[in-house]
Amino acid sequence: MTPATEEAFQLAEGPVWDAERQRLVWVDILAGLVLEGTVGDHRIEVVGRHRFEGMVGAVAVGGNGTLLVAGQERLVVLTADGVRHEGPRIVPDGEARRLNDGSTDPVGRFLVGTLSLAGPSEREVLVRLEDDGRVTELDSDLTLSNGLAWSVDGHRMYSVDTMQRTIFVRGYDPADGAVGERCVHLTFDDGYPDGIALDVADHLWVAVWGAGEVRRYTPVGALVERVAVPAPHTSSVAFAGHDLRTLVVTTASAELDDAQRRENPQSGRLFSTRVDVPGAPVPPWAGLSGPASTNS
Repeated sequence: MTPATEEAFQLAEGPVWDAERQRLVWVDILAGLVLEGTVGDHRIEVVGRHRFEGMVGAVAVGGNGTLLVAGQERLVVLTADGVRHEGPRIVPDGEARRLNDGSTDPVGRFLVGTLSLAGPSEREVLVRLEDDGRVTELDSDLTLSNGLAWSVDGHRMYSVDTMQRTIFVRGYDPADGAVGERCVHLTFDDGYPDGIALDVADHLWVAVWGAGEVRRYTPVGALVERVAVPAPHTSSVAFAGHDLRTLVVTTASAELDDAQRRENPQSGRLFSTRVDVPGAPVPPWAGLSGPASTNS
């Protein structure tokens, strides 16, 4: 696993490959940044930055290049020409919570979850932005909503609850968004599951925060591969490049003490390596057919 950026970030997260524009987008949560980069041979060059007030949890790319950004408490639409439009508020005003990881489902709806900024919680939510601007709640009992991914056929949805050290799976109907019963798929004894991604063999790749690893699991949950990362706080993972065989891993420099920083000087950088099995494409955000500011 090779460091791919010169720059180290505070809390890099949520990498997404935009195949149409051959760019990688990701966020630095604590810095309130959405970043764009080009992906080359073991190098990711930052070519664009968008700063937001407060923290930024996740980003998705629309088919026309529009970015849907999970700001600290609400969604924001950033058009390709730089115009910003406020979307639905997800975190009620005055609550010590923020938006965290998000992703698009098989037909391009955006899902995003929350985490607490005021200590342990068991009431964090996972919601879905419908194409008419309404917000549908899928979960309301999470400790820290995190990575999301779907099986290649689109009918299984994986979601992470980090503080429970659990990855859930449930049935999912892409046509109407109906979800099945949530079941435990994986649990972790060491480290905390964070961002996730699927490859075309339906294997799940998991960034394990605190373990300095990305792990690959079969559809039935058997561990078949470990990729070591020279940064203990591996935060997320994605497949990039023209063939989707460049595995990109984000890491954090935050939440390390002085000794850990000395031992892991590359923490906060993005890393990459080539893999044999390509990633499954992540659908672009489908956009809104109704008012962006509508909430329910």
